[in-house]
Amino acid sequence: MGIFSSIMDKLGFGDKKEAAPAVAPVTQAVAPAAPVAISAVDVVAQLEALAAKSKEKLNWKVSIVDLMKLLGLDSSLTARKELAKELSCPAEKMGDSAQMNMWLHKTVLQKLAENGGNIPKDLL
Repeated sequence: MGIFSSIMDKLGFGDKKEAAPAVAPVTQAVAPAAPVAISAVDVVAQLEALAAKSKEKLNWKVSIVDLMKLLGLDSSLTARKELAKELSCPAEKMGDSAQMNMWLHKTVLQKLAENGGNIPKDLL
């Protein structure tokens, strides 16, 4: 499992899995199941709740390091480089940790939004 998958799991994206459809006996005619809408994950509310409980003052809205710390993940440079590779960070940003961190923060929030997270536009 990759680091981004861990971020999604910590925010409850794994809870969105649809239940397997029930198997009907062969003798009964069954109407196809209606598609189930998946509700958005309230990422901001979850992160704000974690920040309120944290003893550290973590600014997850601008810092990938603080975001990862808030989720209880390794935020070391090695872990961030691994996450950057996983998310296909451009090579020119990989050599500068500040540029890589800014790219990572924006990309993680965008990917969370693409996967059903409700990220406000001002954070994207």
